[in-house]
Amino acid sequence: MRSPWACVVLLASFAAHASDFPAVTAGKALTFPRDAGSHPEHRIEWWYVTGQLETKRGPMGFQVTFFRLRNRDADANPGRFSPKQLLFAHAALADPRRERLLHDQRSARALEGLVEAGIADTNVRIDDWVLERLPSPQPSPKGEGANDVKVFASYRTRIDADGFSLDLTLTPTQHVLLQGDRGFSRKGAAIGQASYYYSEPHLRVSGRIKSAGETLDAGGSAWLDHEWSSEILAADAVGWDWLGANLDDGSALMAFRIRARDGTPLWANGTYRERGAAPVTFGPGAVRFAPRRTWKSPRTGTVYPVAMDIEAGGRSFRIEPLLDDQELDARSSTGTLYWEGAVRVEEAQRPRGRGYLELTGYAGRLAF
Repeated sequence: MRSPWACVVLLASFAAHASDFPAVTAGKALTFPRDAGSHPEHRIEWWYVTGQLETKRGPMGFQVTFFRLRNRDADANPGRFSPKQLLFAHAALADPRRERLLHDQRSARALEGLVEAGIADTNVRIDDWVLERLPSPQPSPKGEGANDVKVFASYRTRIDADGFSLDLTLTPTQHVLLQGDRGFSRKGAAIGQASYYYSEPHLRVSGRIKSAGETLDAGGSAWLDHEWSSEILAADAVGWDWLGANLDDGSALMAFRIRARDGTPLWANGTYRERGAAPVTFGPGAVRFAPRRTWKSPRTGTVYPVAMDIEAGGRSFRIEPLLDDQELDARSSTGTLYWEGAVRVEEAQRPRGRGYLELTGYAGRLAF
């Protein structure tokens, strides 16, 4: 059910004025499991899972992302097939043996039972591509901070993609991490440039993957982000750099910056949470991204800063990719071209953990 027209509708919808959609405002209390589900009144929403796996063929990275878009132009059409809500999905497997990212994408209009984003809890699907939260609750993770929210059920994702497949269970080991001000995450100087945003770091992963024609048992750790918004980027922003890292001692680090056309930061933010402690949020002046090495795509000519030094709250982390070629070309679905990569994290020249680095806007301004 791939839809080439969906990219055109996506870009047209982004041209709609933010006032056509509900605003994201500070002070809203996120509640679960309801806020793990879809928020169809808002313009854009995504569920984003990244992780690193150990297999008998060595380490690998994976990404599964579902996007939901509200298409206001179709609101007046009462038909069952009206494209009021559009869904997109990206999936990728970073297998160093293949020396480049394996990836696939889908897009379709919402259609009950086949293509949908459930409201009551996480349940997003496009045909046989699925990310859902299982109904059976897990034992409560212990020793978390006061700003966390209890969400204990495991997730399941099943992806049968071109050249690879994923069948993974993701089990929480920590409480939900509310980003920003209790889930209100600023993305710019204007108060409306914000999203509702929470994360689930240190998900324990088990299951199977298929790569190069071989089915492999896999286990590891993952990070889940869920955001929804009606307006994110300022007019002079081109894209963002983002890191989500599961550190070896059980702590979690998230950091991002929004870049202007000349590469200077327009906004930055970050969160660090030690296991068992309350999260610490870093403002724009306390988060810095310093590119150390670039990689040029042989397919698109885009240059990405794939190795970074990231400073958050006075601490410096060195980021190195699992492999350089982790470019994801999604121009036939969401119209985007970006680098989405499994990375190793070091601090003080010592291994500290693993994570994912996202680099957007280097091939042209994003239309968010």
